[in-house]
Amino acid sequence: MIRTDTVQRGSYTEKDAAHLIRQVLEAVDYMHEQGVVHRDLKPENLLYYSPDKESKIMISDFGLSKMEDGGIMATACGTPGYVAPEVLAQKPYGKAIDVWSIGVISYILLCGYPPFYDENDVNLFAQILKGEFEFDSPYWDEISGSAKDFIKNLICVNVEKRFSCKQALAHPWISGNEASSKNIHGTVSEQLKKNFAKSR
Repeated sequence: MIRTDTVQRGSYTEKDAAHLIRQVLEAVDYMHEQGVVHRDLKPENLLYYSPDKESKIMISDFGLSKMEDGGIMATACGTPGYVAPEVLAQKPYGKAIDVWSIGVISYILLCGYPPFYDENDVNLFAQILKGEFEFDSPYWDEISGSAKDFIKNLICVNVEKRFSCKQALAHPWISGNEASSKNIHGTVSEQLKKNFAKSR
């Protein structure tokens, strides 16, 4: 699982996160081209192929995945903290729900805690429906503006404005040299341990 492996590595930078997210985007873009929507992307479903630092990422758990094939999807499914607002609003949805989930995963990989959180699901869903999240200080102080811009374009309530996988892959944080090389391992690993120990 990518969260656990992130904590175990002594050095971790934005560049590492961007490299990981690029692999996820490429895999999901391929799925989308085949007409498959995963519908339950989350860190637990992203696995390293091997313990090697250069290991590829594999996407697992296709239990909720569905072929888009021209039909309308409206079934409420997914994991609460990662689910897109249009799913919660019980509106017809498509591939864009996977991109929202990748945005949430990207956020977590850069700070160690989720953009939306509440012990009460009703309050959590209200946050998601409004797309209300912050880049809190001090955890985001060292994170580049490019990373924040990337995330805002994925965690975007307006489906028409939300990036596709291809648009996300073309963003300079992924395709260029805008991801910082500053080591953020200490902050991220501390927050991961604190925030995800309770979710196991």
